[in-house]
Amino acid sequence: MPIDFSVEPEFQEQLDWIREFVDTEAVPLDLAFGGEEGIYNKAHPVWAEVVRPLQEKVKKRGLWACHLGKDLGGLGYGQTKLALMNEILGRSGFASSLFGCQAPDSGNAEILAHYGTEAQKETYLEPLLNGEISSCYSMTEPQGGSDPNVFKCKATRDGDDWIIEGEKWFSSSLRWAKFAIVMVVSNPDVPIYQGASMFLVPTDTPGLEIIRNTGMAHEPPGHGGHAYVRYNKVRVPKENLLGGEGQAFKIAQTRLGGGRLHHAMRTVGAVRRLLDMMAERAASRTTKGSLLADKQGVQEMIGRTWLDLQQFRLLVLHAAWTVDQVGGSAARTEIAAVKVMTPQVYTDAAYRCMKLHGALGVSNEMPIAGMWLGGAALGLADGPTEVHMTTIAKHVLKNVEPTTTGWPSEHLPERREAARARYADILERTLTNE
Repeated sequence: MPIDFSVEPEFQEQLDWIREFVDTEAVPLDLAFGGEEGIYNKAHPVWAEVVRPLQEKVKKRGLWACHLGKDLGGLGYGQTKLALMNEILGRSGFASSLFGCQAPDSGNAEILAHYGTEAQKETYLEPLLNGEISSCYSMTEPQGGSDPNVFKCKATRDGDDWIIEGEKWFSSSLRWAKFAIVMVVSNPDVPIYQGASMFLVPTDTPGLEIIRNTGMAHEPPGHGGHAYVRYNKVRVPKENLLGGEGQAFKIAQTRLGGGRLHHAMRTVGAVRRLLDMMAERAASRTTKGSLLADKQGVQEMIGRTWLDLQQFRLLVLHAAWTVDQVGGSAARTEIAAVKVMTPQVYTDAAYRCMKLHGALGVSNEMPIAGMWLGGAALGLADGPTEVHMTTIAKHVLKNVEPTTTGWPSEHLPERREAARARYADILERTLTNE
């Protein structure tokens, strides 16, 4: 099957419009209102006055919430087209909000679209898709994230209700969310992958306590929208169960595969921005009698970044194309590969960019250090890199046949002996003629 990343002229026209829109509308919002409060707090004045009118322009172009399939109310764009869109959106923090695909809302919307009841969709999905509210995904716990076997937050039945009790750490955007999707242990007597469930919890439910909000390392203490939260016997009706009992991990996979590809392609856009900054700095700064651009070491940094970017971009596009062809489950290895490379390529490019800018590069007067930290965070989000590296290794090893002779199959003496036996007649004639 031929691999083709090309798009129709009509969609290319859309991509060109997105690029112009991001540069002229989204980037200025980053500069004026950047930070999580501006992006996630929909009560902020900038939303009513600027963001929502811009979202209407996106909707009129038919580019709103494109990550949803046609059966879920979206446009049915495949992952390849979404990747090309996200490459552009990755240049701006605000861009995803303008296009209705801001995490965690985008992933939560997919979950609700796939598994929500009609009542749940009306209450939570519709206002989420309309950009009226924000949501939270509450999974990681203080003592564990990648290993759900250590999860302690639990839900127990009490008549027609469920009671949720326990703590969650770094619950994304809870500070401004109207509801959270919470993963809890609902049956401790079976393996966690069959004993965890998801619940919709309105953030004004009695007993939901934000112990403190936390942010990224460059944000002041007490700021940021990621919550350390305690569920103090939070009571929710049985109607708030999402999907069925024990389906939490099946549901979670709905949001994670595509999300990893989207994060990766936005990283492509971010790395391209870093490369642009590197090139501009090299062409502008003189030291020791010549431009930085003339220094071999600087050329190596820029060349390496370009190569990393091109290789990574093709890896992501191929993964997206594979998902379009065979589905997300069959493309687990390709998605895992993308997840592994995303933080590596991002942080490497950001570090080179910081070095080229010197003290300015690590200061708060350039976006570079914050981008570096964002790249590092992507090595943890949606599962640590090491877990996905294991997935790749298992795929490689799955169909490998062990040798039976005690020697590797590429052991030259054995291979050479077999080859000589195959061509014995020719070898004998050659030796005789000599």
